[in-house]
Formats: sequence, structure tokens, C-alpha cells
Amino acid sequence: MTITRDLERLALQEQRLQFKHFDNDTAWALGTRLRADAEARGTPVTVEIRLGGHTVYFHAMAGTQPVNADWARRKRNTVELMHRSSYRVGREFEHGGSSLEALMGLPTRDYCDHGGGVPLVVEGTGVVGVVTVSGLPQREDHEMAVAAIAALCGVPLDGLALDD
Repeated sequence: MTITRDLERLALQEQRLQFKHFDNDTAWALGTRLRADAEARGTPVTVEIRLGGHTVYFHAMAGTQPVNADWARRKRNTVELMHRSSYRVGREFEHGGSSLEALMGLPTRDYCDHGGGVPLVVEGTGVVGVVTVSGLPQREDHEMAVAAIAALCGVPLDGLALDD
């Protein structure tokens, strides 16, 4: 796993993982899929989905803490501002030797570049929202969100998944 390889894959994920449409029903399908995936893994997570600036799905599984919802909020803020996954933003800053706070003056209390926030993109429209997973190590939060999006979009993860 190298930063350069990750950055290539992260950009490709955002390019290829696009919905034909995304509405509250799609948000429900994505959120319940993520919950089921976490249950199957035996790992509690908090899932938040925002569409057009409104929270349309939120679930904190038993075993999560209030801090998971706060992490989700901070990751989501980063995605809404940058229109890139929070993990990609973090890897870009790591690659460039900087940070959100240093480069953009963003307070770490409200923004973070840890993995788990992924933009929701609609073909021909662009970013319409964000899904955020919190509760696992950041790379796993990101991968869980991407896998669920890929499944709903009907896009195989071959060539898109991050290397271990």
C-alpha cells in the first residue's frame, strides 16, 4: 500500500461509483445495507447519510459511542466542503505533508480527514450528498462505505478496491 497507489484508486472510486439517481429511498437502501454489513462482520458502526444538506438516514448500532456520531459529523463536513472522500483528503494531505488546519485554516473540532466519509455522486449531476461510517479503523470505514455504494451501483470492486 503506497500513498500514490491509494490516491489513484480513491480518485477512480469517485469517478466510477456514481448512482443513476439518489433519493431518500436510495439512502434507506444504502444505510440498511451498511448496517447489515456491519452486523455480518460483528462490528458496530454509526452510519449517517446526508442528501442536499439534510440528514436522511442515521443509525448508531449498539456498541457505538457518542464520539462515533461526532467523528461522522467531522468527516461529513470535510466531504461536503471538498467533494472528495475524507480518506482521499487525508491521504492527499499526508502525501503533501500538510493538513486541513494548516492549509485551509479549518478547525479540527469541525473537520477531519480520516476515512469513512464518501461523496454520493449522481451521473450528470455531481455530488448530491455524503455517506459516513464511523467505528472501525479509518481505512475500513472507507472500504465499508465504498463496498456498499459499489453494490448498489452495480459496479464491481475489481480494480477499485484499495490494496491491503
